[in-house]
Amino acid sequence: MHPLLRSTLLLSLLITPGLRAADEYPPNPDSAVQPGVPRGDLLTFDFTGSKIFPGTVHHVTVYVPKQYVPATPACVFVCQDGVKWNAPTVFDNLIARHELPVIVGVFVTPGVVPAATPATALDRYNRSYEYDGLGDAYARFLLEELLPAVEARAAPDGRPIHLSHSGNDRAIGGESSGAIAAFTAAWERPDAFSRVLSTVGTFVGLRGGDRYPTLIRKTEPKRLRVFQQDGSNDLNIYGGDWWMANQTMARAFAFAGYDVRHVWGEGGHNGKHGTAVFPDAIRWLWHDWPQPVTPAGPTQNDTLAALLIPGEGWQLVGEGYGLAEGPAVNARGEVFFTDIPAGKAYAIDAAGHAREFMADTHRANGQIFGPDGRLYAVATATQQILAYDASGHATVIADGIAGNDLVVAHDGNVYVTNPPNSKTNEPSRVWLVRPDGTKQVVDTGLRFSNGIALSPDQTLLYVADYWSHWVYSYVIQPDGTLADKQRYYWLHDPDPDDCSYADGLRVDRDGRLYVATRLGIQVCDQAGRVNAIIPTPNGRITNLCFGGPDFDILYATCNDKVYRRKLHTTGANAWAPPLKPAPPRL
Repeated sequence: MHPLLRSTLLLSLLITPGLRAADEYPPNPDSAVQPGVPRGDLLTFDFTGSKIFPGTVHHVTVYVPKQYVPATPACVFVCQDGVKWNAPTVFDNLIARHELPVIVGVFVTPGVVPAATPATALDRYNRSYEYDGLGDAYARFLLEELLPAVEARAAPDGRPIHLSHSGNDRAIGGESSGAIAAFTAAWERPDAFSRVLSTVGTFVGLRGGDRYPTLIRKTEPKRLRVFQQDGSNDLNIYGGDWWMANQTMARAFAFAGYDVRHVWGEGGHNGKHGTAVFPDAIRWLWHDWPQPVTPAGPTQNDTLAALLIPGEGWQLVGEGYGLAEGPAVNARGEVFFTDIPAGKAYAIDAAGHAREFMADTHRANGQIFGPDGRLYAVATATQQILAYDASGHATVIADGIAGNDLVVAHDGNVYVTNPPNSKTNEPSRVWLVRPDGTKQVVDTGLRFSNGIALSPDQTLLYVADYWSHWVYSYVIQPDGTLADKQRYYWLHDPDPDDCSYADGLRVDRDGRLYVATRLGIQVCDQAGRVNAIIPTPNGRITNLCFGGPDFDILYATCNDKVYRRKLHTTGANAWAPPLKPAPPRL
């Protein structure tokens, strides 16, 4: 900084007593050592050998309260950037007064990759990489590596450390980038962390954190309780406005129905206010424990409110599959799906249980019923399109198509997606197979054509591009060919992947498009916008369909598991007569 600028800045601070006063927050009495209160033990170690963040060294401090009894797994508080907010002393005081459960604190610094030659080279500092980015890497680091390493050790007095593995017994917090890291870990794994503390949180555009308010508003609410603190003199720099970003987050939480509290002040980007409010914040986060964290109110997302039925969650249909795919529904509402590696197909009965239906599907991937009542399937082992009648007899509809998914229109035209072939350098294609068996390539140019569906009126064809964040829309011509191709549906994608992995597609009778993606089922309006995101229980999904007698039960194939969930909508089936939905709100 130029000396004149430095002098001007110092002078402005000296002659602006209001700004200084706004940033002075007296410590809470619960942050001070109290006479007669048992003091917890502190264990420190360096954690190395991470496979998720290779080469890093993380310094860890573990607080173990005197009241901890190894026979009862302890609640957990994980804190980024090491020990903050006088937390061990606060825990001593509040645990002693039974205002907190028995909590083991795990305070971890961000990783550093030491330089090979410290005298001539700089260490690599992982703080922004680990903390500011979206995705599950940091949550996996905590759950798969760090917390097991803590449990492998003993307290200084020899007591073994046993931690609760229930998300309801775990909180996580941080300051600045450590705050967004805490929220990201809980957002990705609400089963593992249900209580979040954020002070001067960095929910801005450093590595994608500015996406969170939109994702919170669109995603089915997760079981999280959040406490926020920030000040009006927080940072306002190239990455964004911290003060405005935190208020935007708070409004998003309230919109989505989360149990959220905030304390706003006038402070800057430091820990003064956070330290002052920490005792009250941590008390509130745990105030009704061991009762589970629940939403404070219903979501104000109109699409989620319209689709989701209170009390109707996901139900497990079956598990243990190699890769469940190809859910298809017939006119009676019966649902069938495949296990691609096993080469088997399964039928789901009225009670929601799966039974084997076909022992050899030739590694069928996508499946769909046609207007003739036959089950059409993409046989990947033989590169054929097959149609099965009620007796299980197969007829070859087309040869030489290395397909993925398909849809059969009410007029009998079959559209098949064909991913690229790296061995033969063949591009991704979309095929049309007419009722007379003639086949024709009707589109190329997608990176990886995958899921496919028809609009309810069957005038538009939708194709998911697996390696992008787009679903394409085509106008179907009278001869079945395609025209007016547009990258139409814009999808959200997970930060680490740079693409949505858009897979199976389905529509409902209101014209909404349901897309199976890495973030969950993204529900789009007819104008091409994602209105809602419905995650699946295991965080995975390959395909989906609407089944049941009224076609109001959403079935989701989710890698090794299959789930179903009743919704307040009705699926539109391509084998049924076309219907015209109401126009979208623009």
